[in-house]
Amino acid sequence: MSEIPARAKEPTESTESEGPSADAPLGDAVWQSSPPGSIYDYIKVASFSIGPDGLVDQWSLRAEQLLGIRAGDAVGTDPIEAFIDPDLRERGQRKMTEILDGREWTGVVPFRTPDEVDGTGLPAAGRRGHRGLAEVYVMPTRTEDGEKAAVCIVVDVRVLRSIETDLAASQAIFGQSPFGFLLIDPDLRVRRANQRFASIFGGTPDDHRGKGVHDYLPRAEADRVSATLRRVLETGDSITDMHVTGFVPGSEERRHWSVNLYRVHSGSGRPIGVAWLGTDITARRQAAREAANARRNLALLNEAGARIGNSLDLETTARELLDVVVPGFCDLATVDLYQGLLVGDQTPPGLADGSAELRRVAFSSAVSDAPFLGTGERVKLGAVHHYPFNSPCADALRTARPRTVPAEDGGLVQSTLAVPMVAHDTVVGLVQFARTKGSEPFGDRDRDLAVELAARAAVCIDNARLYRREHERALILQRSLLPPGDPEASGLDIACRYLPGNAATGRASEVGGDWFDVIELPGHRTALVVGDVMGRGLRAAVAMGELRTAVRTLAQLDLEPAEVLSQLDEIARGLGAPGGVQQATRAARRPREADLSEVYLATCVYAVYDSVTRRCTFANAGHLPPVLVEPGESALMLDVPPGLPLGVGGEPFEEVEVELPEGALLALYTDGLVESRDHPLDEGLQAFVGALTDPAQPLEDVCDQVLNTLDSHHGEDDIALLMARVQGLPSDSVGDWTLPREPRSVGRAREYARAQLLSWDMEPLVDTTELLVSELVTNALRYGEGEIRLRLLLDRTLVCEVWDSGLVQPRRRRARDTDEGGRGLQLVGLLSAAWGSRRTPRGKTVWFELPLPGADTQLTDPAEALLSLF
Repeated sequence: MSEIPARAKEPTESTESEGPSADAPLGDAVWQSSPPGSIYDYIKVASFSIGPDGLVDQWSLRAEQLLGIRAGDAVGTDPIEAFIDPDLRERGQRKMTEILDGREWTGVVPFRTPDEVDGTGLPAAGRRGHRGLAEVYVMPTRTEDGEKAAVCIVVDVRVLRSIETDLAASQAIFGQSPFGFLLIDPDLRVRRANQRFASIFGGTPDDHRGKGVHDYLPRAEADRVSATLRRVLETGDSITDMHVTGFVPGSEERRHWSVNLYRVHSGSGRPIGVAWLGTDITARRQAAREAANARRNLALLNEAGARIGNSLDLETTARELLDVVVPGFCDLATVDLYQGLLVGDQTPPGLADGSAELRRVAFSSAVSDAPFLGTGERVKLGAVHHYPFNSPCADALRTARPRTVPAEDGGLVQSTLAVPMVAHDTVVGLVQFARTKGSEPFGDRDRDLAVELAARAAVCIDNARLYRREHERALILQRSLLPPGDPEASGLDIACRYLPGNAATGRASEVGGDWFDVIELPGHRTALVVGDVMGRGLRAAVAMGELRTAVRTLAQLDLEPAEVLSQLDEIARGLGAPGGVQQATRAARRPREADLSEVYLATCVYAVYDSVTRRCTFANAGHLPPVLVEPGESALMLDVPPGLPLGVGGEPFEEVEVELPEGALLALYTDGLVESRDHPLDEGLQAFVGALTDPAQPLEDVCDQVLNTLDSHHGEDDIALLMARVQGLPSDSVGDWTLPREPRSVGRAREYARAQLLSWDMEPLVDTTELLVSELVTNALRYGEGEIRLRLLLDRTLVCEVWDSGLVQPRRRRARDTDEGGRGLQLVGLLSAAWGSRRTPRGKTVWFELPLPGADTQLTDPAEALLSLF
């Protein structure tokens, strides 16, 4: 190696660090300094030469290291005598003769290194000789004089065997590995590929030599992997489970691999490339994706069960469905419901034909500038529309099966499912789920999940539809039982408000049992009633109607307020049992220990106002106290003993009589006005009392002011508010006389009546009134007791009352032709607009009522009435 080839290159930094490339031109010599990085580094080759005399004439440094003999001690010695065991020396001499005769020879020779001795002639410590095997390669040569000599190359057999073992193990691992194995050189080219890699990407392992990652992966993915390979080469940091995505030749299926990368070094520690160990995880990724989808679907179903159907409102339920699926399941979605459902029409059983009108009730999107879902038409939220007969959406509605909607060219949506909402074999609407480009298209599992989600929402919507129908029926029933129009009462200015729970809160709720009533009683008296059946729903509304009817019936009997509530309590105790009102007739005979779960509890305040005396008598059954505002005074709650609610029984009710000044304002109400979850009852009552600051303004305005002021206190309960302003009957509209118990009082009564009517300018009523007053006073003399009182009241009608101390109530009967009497009450019934009798604390009162003369009033001729009786 004394001559340098003409094309040899000067050493550079790159050649020193990277070493020679396998693909370098054969004519180029690459010079490098330390480390050598050669195979000889592994096997540690030693050399020496033998002269023509058979003695060592050159001894290398590696020979010193391998055989443990210094060059000075080795040169000039006989190698056979120095290194070969005595029993092998004879054979060794023969071989040496053959070598010096010009023959090559290779063999394994046992050798022994000598002991190193110190000055005493004993072996030095730690430097005793050892035995070994050396593989010797002897090449004949000649000296400058032409004499025969030899060059010997010596390798330790243990090193060779170790290298063979390492190569065999490496080959087994590389060739038999079930994973794709590559050795990539510093130029990022495949230096070696195993059979497993070749079986995936085609050809033989040698066919892949020299290729790069761009030959196997898409550009973006190849760039990412190349950068990672360079980083491993530079830093030596290993990469574990790097996911790589690409395609294999002849297949359009996207494949996924898990790749481990680590830097490979030479025996001297020089980096010579990167090992690539890859395994196909496509099936594992698919299984993981399916498992994740299954978990997502289960989570969606659980969420749907928790969030859909919390409201009994159709539109709210539709929005709840979209809140669940966007963006967890799809990127945008819409809900269309049949218009007939929304307006209360009855949906026919069986599958829909897809031709009916629908209304878009819900839309949700997770993307900006969301497009329309469907086949080209643009439907806004809240719009009524229908799908073309041959469209996938109409087909889904007809068949009750999900359909795939083709994507529009150039649109953002790439996958759409039209899923009918089916509840109890009835299609109630259509849901469209869509995914935009870049998202994974809908698969079979997605379709199944979409059907399940739509079905759950459909059941909730159908329940909401049924509830809405029953709710509307209950409201119709409830409102039909309330007083029609604006109630009128003698001596009172009336205003009222009734707000169902959903109207008061803006949310759907069940109907309640609140009611109010204004009942005109004889003698220009008025009964004011406000009540509340505890509980909600249709049964509560029915119970309310039954109690209201019972109140009106009891009021017409002209009972005292406490007695009315006592009778009503017995009726309420029979409402919960089967038979409803029919149980009322048996309620009085039921034991007081009856199960309260069988009855409806209710609260009620019953007041009777007399416009002549301006006195009002109250009785309360567990209801909130009335509020009174006298002119110039602050509002106050009347101290009326509350008593027990109706239906509990066992305790009598108390009465409180209050004189109401002219212009006073009386308010009766239910707890929905003053009580809610967010505000305690006391706070609501104080707010109500504080809202009555200007009672002199028109009553309608007072009602509006109260509702507006207490808006923050409104709960979910119904609200009933009844307000009355006192306008007592003027004294000049009342005629009142006391008559002695004697026959001539009949004539006096006629005279008093005639004179009073003439003073009121009511001459058309004089004859009829005289006749009927004569009959009533005569009956009082004949069947009553004590002194007689006659009273005439003029307001919207003329009322005549005859009082006495007798307890026997008059009874109308049909007189026979031969009877001389018995026709007086028949005559009263024929000539009056109404008549009746009521008990008083000191006897009874018999009364009749005549309409005032006017253009629309037809008065009965007394003579004709008398003739009709005979």
